[in-house]
Amino acid sequence: MTRELINPPELYDGVPYSYVAVAPEGRTVFAAGACPIDSEGRVVEPGDVPAQTRRTLDNLAVALAAAGCGLGDILKTTVYVASTDRADLLAAWAVVESEFGSDGPPSTLLGVAALGFDGQLVEIEAVALSPIRG
Repeated sequence: MTRELINPPELYDGVPYSYVAVAPEGRTVFAAGACPIDSEGRVVEPGDVPAQTRRTLDNLAVALAAAGCGLGDILKTTVYVASTDRADLLAAWAVVESEFGSDGPPSTLLGVAALGFDGQLVEIEAVALSPIRG
């Protein structure tokens, strides 16, 4: 039994990793950190933490859909914000909370020095539970 690696064609294909891995038995899904990039690998909404967070969640939803699940199947997230300003972290979290509600999955919110793409301010990784595939 091996993992299944998935790279949705709708997402930028120039990254050196897989967007999603599904554990054997097809139930636990590990998503790479979703980024606020378009299908050409360009960072969207430079300097706008809330807009980048929204695009990041949209890209995460695409990746999870390719594994047969959605944002509602997420068990845990880690939200990275490239900032030392707590206001930026709270701005990103407000968008995350608007998506999941106040009873969303367990999450970690971190301020970090830098992220992988030039101009990238937000990244969100997730672990989800996919419905059993028949």
